Amino acid sequence: MSNDDDFEAELLATGKALDKDGEIDRILSVFKLNAYAVLDLQPGVPESDIKKTYRNKSLLIHPDKTTNPKAPEAFDRLKKAQTTLMDEKLRAELEEHIADARMLLMRERKLTADDEETRGEEFAKAWREKTTWVIMDNEKRKRRQMEAQMREEGRAQRKEEEEIAERKRKRELDDAWEKTRDTRINSWRDFQKGKAPEEGKKKKKKMKVVG
Repeated sequence: MSNDDDFEAELLATGKALDKDGEIDRILSVFKLNAYAVLDLQPGVPESDIKKTYRNKSLLIHPDKTTNPKAPEAFDRLKKAQTTLMDEKLRAELEEHIADARMLLMRERKLTADDEETRGEEFAKAWREKTTWVIMDNEKRKRRQMEAQMREEGRAQRKEEEEIAERKRKRELDDAWEKTRDTRINSWRDFQKGKAPEEGKKKKKKMKVVG
């Protein structure tokens, strides 16, 4: 191989390394919960495009294919993004957030779908930022709902535990009462036996002798 061939091969390898590093940095720079942004795809693309894009990018930045220390994290985000978009329910939820973000942004700027501004790069950037806000706001709402549910479940559990403890206490009292039943009956009988002669004596004292 000539020196020129060596130089071209070196340039090609350097270019590929730069592509890998650039894509890794791009993936890590976008909002990780926006799967479309992670895969660098437009909302609404067909499933075949998602699969193709994921395959190409995963081969490019796979940790086994590069020495970049950030490759594992980028690859993990890429995999999660693909999983999200391949899940019909999760994909629909994300697309709803993206649509909400666009509507909010247009409302804030008093724009309509026909306005040229909505097709510019500045609007696209603002749309991505608004999408991040909508997704984060939704995540906070989910967290609050989960915390409220956990608190309610905690109260319900404590109430159930208190009811179980109360039933146990009543059972123990009933058992204790039942166990002393024979003792109580015998004590009453003994009391009655000891009481009868006394009553007889008292009656004799009240009797008068007729002379």
